[in-house]
Amino acid sequence: CVLSVSSQVDKHQQSKDSVFFRDGKRRIDFILSYVDDRDGERKQERRREYEANLQKAGLELETEDQSVRFLLLFHQDIPMNWLFTPFRLPNHIMNPEPDYFTSPFNKGKIDFFLIDDKETFFPPSVRNRIVYYILARCAYHKEDSDDKNKKGIKRLLNNGTYGAAFPLHDSRYWKASRDPNSESERFSLYKHWARFFSFFKEQPLNLIRKYYGEKIGIYFAWLGFYTEMLFFAAVVGLICFLYGLFTFDDNVWSKEICSEEIGGNIIMCPLCDKTCGYWKLNSTCNSSWQSHMFDNVGTVFFAIFMGIWVTLFLEFWKRRQARLEYEWDLVDFEEEQQQLQLRPEYEIKCTSHRLNRVTQEMEPYFPVTSQFARTFLSGATVIFWISLIIACIIGVIAYRLAVYAAFASIMKDSPTNNIHMVGSLITPQLATSVTASCINFVIIMILNVMYERRVAIWITDMEIPKTHLEYENKLTVKMFLFQFVNYYSSCFYVAFFKGKFVGRPGDYIYMFGWSKLRNEECDPGGCLIELTTQLVIVMAGKQVWGNVQEALVPWLLNWWGSRKARSHPESLYSRWEQDHDLQNFSHLGLFYEYLEMVIQFGFITLFVASFPLAPLLALMNNIIEVRVDAWKFTTQFRRPVAAKAHSIGAWQEILNGVAVFSVVTNVSMAVLKYSRHVVFMVKFFVAWMIPDVPAEVKARVKRERYLIQQYLHNYEVENLKIQLSHKNDDCCSNPVDYPDISRHEVLSECL
Repeated sequence: CVLSVSSQVDKHQQSKDSVFFRDGKRRIDFILSYVDDRDGERKQERRREYEANLQKAGLELETEDQSVRFLLLFHQDIPMNWLFTPFRLPNHIMNPEPDYFTSPFNKGKIDFFLIDDKETFFPPSVRNRIVYYILARCAYHKEDSDDKNKKGIKRLLNNGTYGAAFPLHDSRYWKASRDPNSESERFSLYKHWARFFSFFKEQPLNLIRKYYGEKIGIYFAWLGFYTEMLFFAAVVGLICFLYGLFTFDDNVWSKEICSEEIGGNIIMCPLCDKTCGYWKLNSTCNSSWQSHMFDNVGTVFFAIFMGIWVTLFLEFWKRRQARLEYEWDLVDFEEEQQQLQLRPEYEIKCTSHRLNRVTQEMEPYFPVTSQFARTFLSGATVIFWISLIIACIIGVIAYRLAVYAAFASIMKDSPTNNIHMVGSLITPQLATSVTASCINFVIIMILNVMYERRVAIWITDMEIPKTHLEYENKLTVKMFLFQFVNYYSSCFYVAFFKGKFVGRPGDYIYMFGWSKLRNEECDPGGCLIELTTQLVIVMAGKQVWGNVQEALVPWLLNWWGSRKARSHPESLYSRWEQDHDLQNFSHLGLFYEYLEMVIQFGFITLFVASFPLAPLLALMNNIIEVRVDAWKFTTQFRRPVAAKAHSIGAWQEILNGVAVFSVVTNVSMAVLKYSRHVVFMVKFFVAWMIPDVPAEVKARVKRERYLIQQYLHNYEVENLKIQLSHKNDDCCSNPVDYPDISRHEVLSECL
């Protein structure tokens, strides 16, 4: 292990795209950066101890002395195929690695593995994951110190000892590296994946996995599959909408409402007390026509279709996920590795230890009383915030009632006089619904920012989950539960409660029983058009806001942060300086990506009967989302620390729960009381008929395990024979020649 420090480096002799140490041989796996300050003696001491311990752990270090100091770390150890040609990527991009028989790496059986070059045996994503594992657990205290809590790069980042810690991109994204030893995979990803005009191309999932790790690869595989399946829902939804549009003139009840002879002669009771007057039924002519576009016979068919579509989507995704698990060697990953890796924060904060019955080793643990107290406080906090949402919804309802009375009093005599330009298209209900939906959207976004950025993370950290998987699952449940209530509560109110508790003339029901505000009534055309308005504003607003936030904000921050570097000669802007000026990708960054898509999934499944065009809006958004996320990962963020994942985790169960709930909501809105058992039966029958794991994948997994065990057994037997033959060399005049096993013949056999 070597620590090389130099304060004068001739950077003109070193390629600015170099990802290697000064010797040009050892690859840089990780970057730690810091800035010396006047009051930094304690920080310097921490760094000295930490870096010394890193060397003891097997890392090699080299320091670049610049305005910001960088510490470089190195770890030592189909039919008619031509139809799809425009959508395909080159083979060297889609299949960067051959398909070998694989087995978890074991240093004790190193001769069994096909290692042509020790430096390239592990891909960069695996190397940076190994390095980060060491960084997260390495101490920065002296060996004789009593403070054993001084451990891990996360605490050193929090206290300012280091400014940043990140793996290194292998090249600039817009240009391949000049260094012939660099793979320039970042450039390949940008060229073939991260540009918007590649939206019709398939995704290079194997290259994504190789460069960013399995966890990010699984996310993009799921997002791409979800987008593909949305195409079918969008086509059927568009057909149903067009059916309502083309049968516009055949709607008998709308004609009767609009008729002067029928609707013009029906006088309706006032919709509010005192300020509202009597009104004629034909004043709701426009809203009745608008309701027909979304509420017609096609709506019933579409509700049933979406109940089946959501089941097919989830079942086919399980099959796709199982195939990826096999191809990416993740079949046995979770139980053997992820569950056994404790979070450094858990190890540090646990003061008690007990014997693990499985490993027979002492491990840290929290007493049950402490866990219960933390969980109780966490649950109480979530309930408080959900109560806050409900209070805001009640406030918006009160706004609806008050403003509706104001609108009705203005428009009761001559609806078009005061609102001349749009008066013929506006009713008091519609005006109230639009303004209330906009206010509700603003409230949703404010509560979202306050809860997800502060509260949810704080209470999850307070619970001190044991593993990274447990941490993510706890945070996922808290965030989704809150967002489910936040985003959908107003839609549930309009769909299932509004207009249901209004009473009758002479005996109206008032809000809270004592207020002067009568409970809301639906438009004569029904509440469905109001639900559509609510859904469009919240769903479309969220998608637009999300894309602006994801794309524009990182770009502006990077543009502002790199303004000094733009004035420097390009030859002095090293690879690690370029990456240092990019935005840091949070360890929860992928979590928010999943959350955004799952909330969208709820919109297109829970209330799709009220708005058949919702899947089309989601499809258009996701086509952009895939490329925006790819562009963001490739160009705007530092390279994330690679992580393994064999599935989409807790999101799978959440999607299943939303799917079941969507059948209830859509069938109820479509008034299919007698069809609701029928739809459930079809849903569960389809789920039962489609196996979660393809039979081909099951067979290949079993065969691979069998052959690997057979090869390992033969390998050990031959090694034992050779050892015994060497011991008998002195005793036997003619030693026996035992057959040798060719590693290359065994391991290069493709599946």
